[in-house]
Amino acid sequence: MIPRYTRPEMADIWSPQSKYRIWFEIEAHATDKLAELGVVPADAAQAVWKAKDMSFDVDRIDEIEREVKHDVIAFLTHLAELVGDDARFVHQGLTSSDVLDTCLAVQLKRASDLLLAGMDRVLAALKKRAFEHKMTACIGRSHGIHAEPTTMGLKFARFYAEFDRNRARLVQAREEIATCAISGAIGTYANVNPAVEAHVADAMDLNVEPISTQVIPRDRHAAFFATLGLIASAIENVAVEVRHLQRSEVREAQEFFSKGQKGSSAMPHKRNPILTENLTGLARLVRSAVVPAMENVALWHERDISHSSVERGIGPDATAHLDFALHRTASMIEGLIVHEDRCRENLETYGGIHNSQRVLLALTQAGASREDSYRLVQRNGMKTWDEGGKLVEHLKADEGVTVLLSDDQIEACFDETYHFKHVDTIFDRVFGAS
Repeated sequence: MIPRYTRPEMADIWSPQSKYRIWFEIEAHATDKLAELGVVPADAAQAVWKAKDMSFDVDRIDEIEREVKHDVIAFLTHLAELVGDDARFVHQGLTSSDVLDTCLAVQLKRASDLLLAGMDRVLAALKKRAFEHKMTACIGRSHGIHAEPTTMGLKFARFYAEFDRNRARLVQAREEIATCAISGAIGTYANVNPAVEAHVADAMDLNVEPISTQVIPRDRHAAFFATLGLIASAIENVAVEVRHLQRSEVREAQEFFSKGQKGSSAMPHKRNPILTENLTGLARLVRSAVVPAMENVALWHERDISHSSVERGIGPDATAHLDFALHRTASMIEGLIVHEDRCRENLETYGGIHNSQRVLLALTQAGASREDSYRLVQRNGMKTWDEGGKLVEHLKADEGVTVLLSDDQIEACFDETYHFKHVDTIFDRVFGAS
């Protein structure tokens, strides 16, 4: 994790101290159930909990691992240094993956809670701005070219709907990833009663993994990181739109530029979309975890560790980057400046050619074929595009048009409110009926 892009709350989840704390709780809860089943002495299980309020010495564990070349064994050795002789009853019948995979489930679940909070902030910001600019008219673009009018509110509403879908996906992914496996060396429970797994799952607020081998099936993790990738793409979708709207030639919106902020070391006039450019980059980083997570699904037989090194990287990095990006996205949306006058100016730049479809439809309804209607509108639209002027005036001067439509009928095709008559319907679908 890069500190620049990591919030403290997420960093804490992935810190060595937090990881070892979770490992300890898994082992201690398992030992409790083993004692209840008569596998280990009850007083030994109680003794293990002596380490509950102790801080684990990360440097000491690292020192042991350098010798034994095994992280779980290094931790258990250090735990024995803290607990004493009763530590020999810890990890009875368990295998390393029982601890590692269950811990990862806890960490990803906790990370999901932070991500959901970030998504809620983004959703709240998008909803507020959507209603604020519900009827702020602007030109819609397809292929980057002026198309028909839309509203800034509809832009925000579209992003809201996408984030709302992704929030539901993350809730599902959180549920799917949060499973506990305490099933022993090959997943058959030969040396550990399934009741131990159920007890640990309940204590750690996880679900029981229905069938594991020596590891929890990695399709769960693949689905989780794929969901993070979708959320990252939603962030980039917003970011790219804002970056385009902030271009000098467009300037319909811009990121908030704080007092004292500098845009360029060379050009003092610059106000660059640095937040959304950063978000685009962070989205790429999050999505870079998706393919490795997919490739982790296929492991040799009942287990290999080809997935391990991948997850040690993508677990902290993808969740930290996405967590940071969500809050940056929310902050950017909250402070986004919408230039309504510029929206109006751009809408009117090309003489009303954005109403071409209305004229096309009016001509067909007046009796012209679609092919002839298209030809009539296109030649006047191209004239407006190339020579300037107003499309409505060019149409009125075209005998091929006026033989079918009166001036009043032509002018009626340029009524802006026509385009926005269903905005309320769309908003009701997205946000619920008011």
